[in-house]
Amino acid sequence: MSEPRPDRHDASDPDDTFEEIVDEATQRDPDLAVIEAGSRTLRAHSGRPQGEAVPARPADPETDKALRAVEQELAGRWGETKLEPSVTRIAALMDVLGEPQRAYPSIHITGTNGKTSTARMIEALLNAFELRTGRYTSPHVQSITERISLDGSPIAAERFIETYEDIKPYVEMVDAQQPYRLSFFEVLTGMAYAAFADAPVDVAVVEVGMGGTWDATNVIDSTVAVVTPISLDHTDRLGTTPAEIAGEKSGIIKEGATVILAQQPVDAAQVMLKKAVEVDATVAREGMEFGVTSRKIAVGGQLVTLRGLGGEYEEIFLPLYGAHQAHNAAVALAAVEAFFGIGAEQARSLDIDAIRKAFASVLSPGRLEVVRSSPTVVLDAAHNPAGAKAAADGISEAFSFSRLIGVVGTSDDKDVRGLLEAFEPIFAEIVVTQNSTPRAMDADALAAIAVEVFGDDRVQVEPRLDDALEAAITLAEEEDEYAGAGVLVTGSVITVGEARLLLGRG
Repeated sequence: MSEPRPDRHDASDPDDTFEEIVDEATQRDPDLAVIEAGSRTLRAHSGRPQGEAVPARPADPETDKALRAVEQELAGRWGETKLEPSVTRIAALMDVLGEPQRAYPSIHITGTNGKTSTARMIEALLNAFELRTGRYTSPHVQSITERISLDGSPIAAERFIETYEDIKPYVEMVDAQQPYRLSFFEVLTGMAYAAFADAPVDVAVVEVGMGGTWDATNVIDSTVAVVTPISLDHTDRLGTTPAEIAGEKSGIIKEGATVILAQQPVDAAQVMLKKAVEVDATVAREGMEFGVTSRKIAVGGQLVTLRGLGGEYEEIFLPLYGAHQAHNAAVALAAVEAFFGIGAEQARSLDIDAIRKAFASVLSPGRLEVVRSSPTVVLDAAHNPAGAKAAADGISEAFSFSRLIGVVGTSDDKDVRGLLEAFEPIFAEIVVTQNSTPRAMDADALAAIAVEVFGDDRVQVEPRLDDALEAAITLAEEEDEYAGAGVLVTGSVITVGEARLLLGRG
């Protein structure tokens, strides 16, 4: 916190270590000191988990086989895009599991863009203050196990399988009692909440799947509700205006909570503020109570100064590109301050060294992620116009490409024209393709829209993603004068994940 963190102690006697750490923390909030001390003595035994942000398939053939069996069973349920708006089924599952989601406090995140990056930042900040975290995000880039993380590392495949097998009898019990079986996302949500309780975690960082009010994650009563920027997406389910979408997303705001509100369209902000008043929640707004004071480009990312609820935090290195990531960082910092009671209850700042260490460690796979050089290949999971505009601005600011080739594969239910129009100013040429999922837009259909946006001479069609990558890299390399050319792969999290594997990052 505001005092330097003490070194980790020898944990040969856990009780003595616990008391010693509590004694050292007497100048800080006493309840928080006890929570931190308990978590640190636990981690003195288990050690800080290590792992990649995007894990590979299990090396053990039997484990891999078992994981594939679980994936197949989950895939047999309703997918994430088929919904029956209700929390009835997930509530029933929580009931038979003994309400695991109430075993820990939580930070709940909704919004249209930036949710996963913000969740990763919140997680890193909480870890820096020695709190044991669980993080639940979606969708995954490559491995389904990415969705459930403990202490910053994706859950081990073995533990993922065990968690599924543990709750499977209860899932089947609920299935038998409901008009519709639990969906893919509902079962995964139940797994996450059960895994967090079993760990146990000190705090859960939970990203909604879609919307808020009826999202499966919304059986938690979070003390902090985070709303990242709202824009038009999933309009067939959430509404056709920012205000309508905000109405659905405001459902995560619970009585007496603190709402951390990123910069929003005016009509969306009004809806959020009205809901906060209705439930007596406290609101902290980006640009008013917190925000980005300054930012400048740095090697491998950016250097930012953030104004939090408790003061200013200077010279923070963020190893991510784009102004949108700096704003995500401000939101994440304010959320963690609010979780610690800073601003409303206490007038103090968090330890700047811990903040710097946390942000410097943040990874966000598939978000302006460089995966190859000569030529440089960048991946970004933008899948709607607002995300595409942020990615286009970020890549223009951080990279000095003489020529940029786009590889775009989208889902069929997105505003594809809006996404392509956002990228048109920065792409010299575009290679349209499709990923392997049933939701993928047909490459020829995508090409027809791309020709209207870019013109026929700037569009190439390669239905197979591997061929599309090869074609784009060839275009980037074809003339010596374009030695500074690059490739941006975008349009869908699925497309980015599959490209990541093809480029050897899996």
